Amino acid sequence: MFHLVKGLYNTWNKKEQYSILILGLDNAGKTTFLETLKKEYSLAFKALEKIQPTVGQNVATIPVDNKQILKFWDVGGQESLRSMWCEYYSLCHGIIFIVDSSDRERLDECSTTLQSVVMDEEIEGVPILMLANKQDRQDRMEVQDIKEVFNKIAEHISARDSRVLPISALTGEGVKDAIEWMIIRLERNKKSRPPIYK
Repeated sequence: MFHLVKGLYNTWNKKEQYSILILGLDNAGKTTFLETLKKEYSLAFKALEKIQPTVGQNVATIPVDNKQILKFWDVGGQESLRSMWCEYYSLCHGIIFIVDSSDRERLDECSTTLQSVVMDEEIEGVPILMLANKQDRQDRMEVQDIKEVFNKIAEHISARDSRVLPISALTGEGVKDAIEWMIIRLERNKKSRPPIYK
């Protein structure tokens, strides 16, 4: 009897775990975004001024409510590391692509990199959220300018959910809104990309 009750309890209390890739060029603010997100959900986080460039990956598991857990893979954005991004595509439920809004010189590189992600067959149907980071800076590009780059790429996304949102990973502005947008899309998409139950 005890095992039956325990089994039912565990079944009713299983949480859905979704894996989300955080991608973007080096110095876009991916790790700062992840650490700020951990802070938003009252988890231990690194002091933002102590963050170093990611070589390899950072992983964080964040319980967002009573039924969902988000597992984030913050993967290094240096050109030499981008070739390993595709190893994660088949396992992910969503992609967050972070753009440095103050780096006009690398906008074309950013566009080319995002296009190579979007064109990969492994992410068919995966929601993609593009975040225009560093909106707190005076030298930032307007979100509309960044959307124009994304709109050209969006032609290749078919019916997949996609969006461009402004954020400041440093101040936390827009970070929680971005995650709430992603959670809605993960829920909608769970028939084609079911979560792992923990």
